[in-house]
Amino acid sequence: MPKADKKYYYGTGRRKNAVARVRLIEGNGKIVINGKDLDEYFGLETLKTIVKQPLTVTNSTAKYDVISTVKGGGYTGQAGAVRHGIARALNEANQEFRPILKSNGFLTRDPRMKERKKYGLKKSRKAPQFSKR
Repeated sequence: MPKADKKYYYGTGRRKNAVARVRLIEGNGKIVINGKDLDEYFGLETLKTIVKQPLTVTNSTAKYDVISTVKGGGYTGQAGAVRHGIARALNEANQEFRPILKSNGFLTRDPRMKERKKYGLKKSRKAPQFSKR
């Protein structure tokens, strides 16, 4: 846990059903998600790169430590939520990062959601099997 004397920046990220609470603390680039290291929490390399994107774009990978708590959704949604949270926290830490983060689309909350199931159907669009006889 962070020491009380160190300043931290806070950001909330959301994607699908996942919500991430992210804190940035000045440090050496360690990323901890739900008490686990980034490599331990996300198995796929693509998810790790998604999480690191805002830090890489702003060249602040080695400047901040990331401590995040993420709940809900699947692993892809959680990775997107953590990315959104890191971007918001970076924006709070340094306003000069805003144009870079905005142009890369990291500050925009992804509105795509799962479509609701409709009655008479098995899923949102999948219909039950049809037979003429």
